[in-house]
Amino acid sequence: MGQLSLVVTCTDRKIERPDAALCARDLPEGSVKQRSGNWQERLRSATARGGPPLHSLRNLYRGDHWTRSRQLVTAASAAGYQAELWVASAGLGLQPVEPEVQKAPAYAATFSTRHDDAVATSTEENARWWGHLQAGTGRATLQELGRRGPVLMVLSEVYAGAMEEELLGLGEQGGEALLIGGVREVPGVHRVRSDAGLSHALGGTLTSLNARMAAVWLEHSQGHALTSPEAQKAWNAWSAATTKPVQYNREPMSDDDVIAFIVREAAKVPEISRTRLLRALRDSGRACEQSRFASLYKRTMGEQ
Repeated sequence: MGQLSLVVTCTDRKIERPDAALCARDLPEGSVKQRSGNWQERLRSATARGGPPLHSLRNLYRGDHWTRSRQLVTAASAAGYQAELWVASAGLGLQPVEPEVQKAPAYAATFSTRHDDAVATSTEENARWWGHLQAGTGRATLQELGRRGPVLMVLSEVYAGAMEEELLGLGEQGGEALLIGGVREVPGVHRVRSDAGLSHALGGTLTSLNARMAAVWLEHSQGHALTSPEAQKAWNAWSAATTKPVQYNREPMSDDDVIAFIVREAAKVPEISRTRLLRALRDSGRACEQSRFASLYKRTMGEQ
């Protein structure tokens, strides 16, 4: 069925600890444009001879999400596509994972505004950072990938927010575009929301749920176009028969227990949103009323 571009997010876990100069927390104060320019200069210096070790992008990242993301190439091949894997990175822009000559040093940069290595302080600033980064270091835009053929994107909420301008542009082109996860509906892009009820059948960690869902979509779209009515019908039938309602333990959690959960899970996945944290808590068989969780979250994470 031709070429398919697979776009996945990078991971916080890397093959090694980055040099201090390649940690976003080390950037000097300034506008988003100034800080992005400073960051890109550091990347160029780091990739020069004599800098820190460089790694192929396929080996740079670690964790269940990255393992499952790489396996999407095999799933796409089984569905009849010639797939190319791309990684969306707050530190590198949009980059092809293959060939292995594409290399980069370990780095620490994230769109999670609460993380020490956050590149910006709001969704709007994240979007501006992404624009500057793409102009300087990105190898393609979502629109350019869309002109080559179908695009399947597995994006977290924060990445979808940062990349929204490109998502809107991709949707306007009228090609085949499928988004697993994301943060909101995008005209012209078929979106499948994350469904925690599928985690019982798909297994794995919460961070790899979207990638696992993408693999199942590809499996059920075999013989059909990526976003065809037939593919959608097959997915709907499978997900309806597979998803399980989340069971809650209605015994109340203390404030200290909820706070401990927030601290522990946010440390594991710095980019995770408050909504997904509450979902993870409920998926674990426990419960907390939404407004109470929001209050404890703000107190724990230092938000106003």
